Amino acid sequence: MEITEVRIHLRNEARLKAFATVTFNNAFVVHNMKVVNGNNGLIVCMPSRKIKDGTYKDIAHPINNEFRGKLEQLILKEYEKEVAKAGPMPEPTQTEGFAEGY
Repeated sequence: MEITEVRIHLRNEARLKAFATVTFNNAFVVHNMKVVNGNNGLIVCMPSRKIKDGTYKDIAHPINNEFRGKLEQLILKEYEKEVAKAGPMPEPTQTEGFAEGY
């Protein structure tokens, strides 16, 4: 499977740094992947939804670690490019609508 496009939508929040939209084979798109400032640096979170017990479940995700690594690497590379283009940003907002605990 080929990743044909990665688009980054920067956010100015304490933990949520960006949303990513990824196109595969010029035929399938996945929205709402997140670039999050985790406890040990930036991580990529797959799109998820809240289920009845209050936890979150991924609705789309890589099947193997090799592809996950490739996907995360490309998303973080594009994120760094967008940050460099955007220049310095003001301090992040403290009230973010990010309830997943990442």
